[in-house]
Amino acid sequence: MTSTVQSPYSNEQIAAWLRGLLTIAWADGNFDAQEQELIASITKNELAPKIKWDSLEVITPEELAAVLGKGTPAAENFLRTAVMVAIADGTYSPSEDQVLHQFCQALEQPENLLEALRHTLEHPQLTPTIASTELTKRQIDALHPLRDWLDRLDIQDPRVARFLCKMIPSQCPFERDVTLFGRKIVHIPPMCKINPLYEQLVGLRFRALSYLADKCGEDVSPYI
Repeated sequence: MTSTVQSPYSNEQIAAWLRGLLTIAWADGNFDAQEQELIASITKNELAPKIKWDSLEVITPEELAAVLGKGTPAAENFLRTAVMVAIADGTYSPSEDQVLHQFCQALEQPENLLEALRHTLEHPQLTPTIASTELTKRQIDALHPLRDWLDRLDIQDPRVARFLCKMIPSQCPFERDVTLFGRKIVHIPPMCKINPLYEQLVGLRFRALSYLADKCGEDVSPYI
């Protein structure tokens, strides 16, 4: 799909951007075969034209910084979308935190924003785990600067917008029980109850949809 909207980013920058988002998405390895196929399909369809799917690999922090620059608006906006992808499934894992930490350092972005996310880290010794539903008032207050920072993301490229529309769920998933050998091992509540940044995810998805519809003139019904 080709858009007539003029993006401020080059094909090389968008390719690096989307490879960075995929690196985050793959970080915790919690994707079954169907989800892996979905991500592969998204990548194949949305990457910049010059990127060959067969040779696509995760991107290193150094590669990312070489293309997006250090301390640039592009680097900051990339990091905002990377955080969104990291929390899109309702949990923020240690492996995702490690990758984001490396990206922050390479892009010379402030790492204090990640400190708030670490309050929601799943416990590494509990399997399976979900984000805590009992964040303290202090932890919730600590997330306010991160919420404000995420809300300042400006969608300026249709390829990034399409990627986000596909990666972020269109509605709050239903609660469910996870069973093993006929026994319930964990109860997962709706994402909107376990993800303290769910409103930011919904807002980002809405802005991406609005950008595609209003600025690019695209039919967004496939994403709804």
